[in-house]
Amino acid sequence: MTRMIERWFPCAEVSNNSANGWGSGNTESSLWVWFAKRPVAQSKAAVLTSLLPWPDSEQDQRKLQNLVRTAMSGYRKAQDEIEKILADTYGRRPRVLDPFSGRAMIPLEAGRLGADAFGVDYSPFATLGGSLLADLLYRDWSTEQPLPFGATTMSGVRLLDDAETFLNEVGARFTAAMAEFYPQHGGRFPWGYLWASSLPCQECGNRFPLVGELHLRLPRPKKDDPGQSFYLDADGKSGKVTAVVHDGPPRGTPTRVLAGKSKYASDGRVAVCPFCGHVHTKDTHTRLSLDGERRDMLLVAADLDDEGTKVFREPTGDEFAATERARKALAEEPPFGLLPARPDERIPDSNSRTIQSVNYGDKVYGDLFEDRQALGFVRLSRAINECSQICLDAGLSTDYVRALAGFATAAMMRKLRRSSRGARLQKAGGCQIGDLFVNQSAVSFSYDWFEGGLSDGPGSWHSLASQTLTAMRNILLRAGSVPATIERGDATGVRFRTASMDAVVTDPPYDDMIDYSDSSDMFYVWAKRAMQVADPSVAITAHPDGVQEKGSEVIVKRGGGPANDHRTTDHYDRMIAQAFSEARRVVAHDGVVTIVFGHGDPEVWHRLLQAITAADLVMSASWPAKTEAGGAAAGSANIVTTLTMACRPAMPNRKDGRAAAVEMQIREEIARRVRDWERAGLAPTDMLMASAGPAMEIVGRYTRILDSRAEPVEIDRYLVLARRAVQDAMAVDVDRHPLQAFDPRTRFALWWVRLFGRQLVAKSELRWQVLAADLDMSDVKDLVPSASDGCQFVASARFKATITSDSPVIDVVLAMGRAQRDGLGAVGEVLSSSGRDSEDPYLWAAMKFLADRLPERDADAIGWTRILRNQSGVFSAAKSANTTQAAQDAQQPLF
Repeated sequence: MTRMIERWFPCAEVSNNSANGWGSGNTESSLWVWFAKRPVAQSKAAVLTSLLPWPDSEQDQRKLQNLVRTAMSGYRKAQDEIEKILADTYGRRPRVLDPFSGRAMIPLEAGRLGADAFGVDYSPFATLGGSLLADLLYRDWSTEQPLPFGATTMSGVRLLDDAETFLNEVGARFTAAMAEFYPQHGGRFPWGYLWASSLPCQECGNRFPLVGELHLRLPRPKKDDPGQSFYLDADGKSGKVTAVVHDGPPRGTPTRVLAGKSKYASDGRVAVCPFCGHVHTKDTHTRLSLDGERRDMLLVAADLDDEGTKVFREPTGDEFAATERARKALAEEPPFGLLPARPDERIPDSNSRTIQSVNYGDKVYGDLFEDRQALGFVRLSRAINECSQICLDAGLSTDYVRALAGFATAAMMRKLRRSSRGARLQKAGGCQIGDLFVNQSAVSFSYDWFEGGLSDGPGSWHSLASQTLTAMRNILLRAGSVPATIERGDATGVRFRTASMDAVVTDPPYDDMIDYSDSSDMFYVWAKRAMQVADPSVAITAHPDGVQEKGSEVIVKRGGGPANDHRTTDHYDRMIAQAFSEARRVVAHDGVVTIVFGHGDPEVWHRLLQAITAADLVMSASWPAKTEAGGAAAGSANIVTTLTMACRPAMPNRKDGRAAAVEMQIREEIARRVRDWERAGLAPTDMLMASAGPAMEIVGRYTRILDSRAEPVEIDRYLVLARRAVQDAMAVDVDRHPLQAFDPRTRFALWWVRLFGRQLVAKSELRWQVLAADLDMSDVKDLVPSASDGCQFVASARFKATITSDSPVIDVVLAMGRAQRDGLGAVGEVLSSSGRDSEDPYLWAAMKFLADRLPERDADAIGWTRILRNQSGVFSAAKSANTTQAAQDAQQPLF
């Protein structure tokens, strides 16, 4: 049975719905802290098209395409019709497996389509979150005993009512346990506190705080609000420093100031002592931190007024004393069974990129929190455990208690994101505490940070628990689902029977993009404490440091070389091939293994294809969709587009193929597919990425492909060939001249503009285009220059080249565009220098092509249009330049 994904995929619908709205998955992903969010739209499309059969007749094909397009317009659109087709096809619920399930977006969407879904993940932290989203949220809990705390709401949905009651009880116990450490001010609990790390001055010996910002609240002129700031008052006699809060802009300078070009540079931010003015280089204050000289210093308190505005002040004496009481109380906290109250799990070596505070002396995960923050999470974990035990004693099932405690832990994980030394005060806007993730997965460090208090404001338990309940409610209301089975396991050895799955749909780790377990260990060490009563299995790990296991994690660890981290490129390639081999084993003989993958480096794609081939799978289709933000993840290769690839188990008894014959087959098949893709409305850039599918399907017909010398050919060669075949099949004409008639450099530039115009494009696409053009990067880097955020076609004003008779057409065109700012005479001189005839058809065809393809208001489009309209003037100017040059040449001496 041919599956729909092997012939068609709703690329446009996935791209259009992935950024926002129902298909973004923002609501679903907000339930649990995890990384690399897979949009609901792509997950749904991947599962749906992997299960649906592809009809034989064109009429039925169009009908099914329209049905899927309708389904991709919302959560439950065309649901009944689709479920009927699936039931008729399989005679039961289809079975779908995701062996890299993460937060379980793919199993969730499979369940929403009425399938029996199974998710496996190596991370116990991800497994807990995936269970909450795709399993526990959708179970029938109507026969459970009532909660012993008394109901607080009656929404009609048992889980929502009980979760709100449970979270409220946890919050009440947490507040009572922490009230003595957060003295009220004006009859209210404070919103929070600004802290900083202090270091001893290497000149005067006084200890001073390292602060990089003195603004507390920016001015709001429309509300006559001058804003608030503070300065540091350093008393040399007592050796004490005090933060003085005042209205208006800052009156002094921070103690951390930028000395180099970037805070990440070796000279970076220096630390200036407010007592004596001594400057401590970045190396010096980093060394002091590593030597354990950092101490926490409370600086400023923050309240919320009646209008919810953050108002800053100096802490009271009782508030200073409360921090000392918290320190002593933390030291006396009893353990959680065998686990000490404050996490002592060691941060593994090689984590300086992921857990940035390692560079400043942190050694265990408890070090990421100042004492009162750590005490708060200890007491919060204990409140969750207390409520869990009370519910178990009242006769509630272990699964239901696990669900309730899990959702409370989900709210606690939200709080962790804004309650460590990486949390930042947001000086602009309303009352906000900045997330500790400066990018998608690196846990940030700062010498100054903001601690949330016990108020009901942003970052508080009340606020974050409410957000968790809202997420649960919105997810449940949007669509029902068959509860999925989510379990902890290893993708390289799943427990399922051979040929037991109708489809395997997965979004595996993208090489070195995200350090999943290392990035989530900070959350894991607290989650296993919070779930000690409800689910002690969360804490089970064979890692000697008590963190999540790393042995079979399928990633490449960036920066792991110096620490001899085993998660190398070879490890990744071997493990991903084993995982794909397991997927091939468990999928039905007529099923598909669908892989969602996105990485910018062609070398990574080469290795992925090798892994697919090693697993005895054959790619039969690949479909692009714009689903990634690009540049957000640690180590990001600027990904914007991901591919959804369908693979089938390779046929037995394949023979060797001949390179020339295979290339001919690929060109013919791509030419046929381009016509289909044009009818389906695929953009040329999407066709380029989609071309990998049919090319690899043909390659997969053979055990090996041999060249004329009987040597094996690398399979990634055919990815490049497929892209060239798309270009050939599209038969691009440049003012009635075939694109292939131009010189290679000009052909590259015209094709680039045909695809992207002046758009900013991911650097990865430039690498692919260079490979397809059979050029080197050095051949085109001045045509499509790169910047930190991507690359784009060069503006003529920035193009610099000496024009001679050997210059390619594109160079002459760009030079003429640059010269037109100085008048037709200058343009004529460029034309004369090129040695080209004034009626050279390729020159003017290329110029017209570029002028037509660039935006109407583009400066070059306007300039080239002006030149085209004044060709006669350019001719005259070039003729005059030629005459002048001839006269000058005649005056030159012969010897």
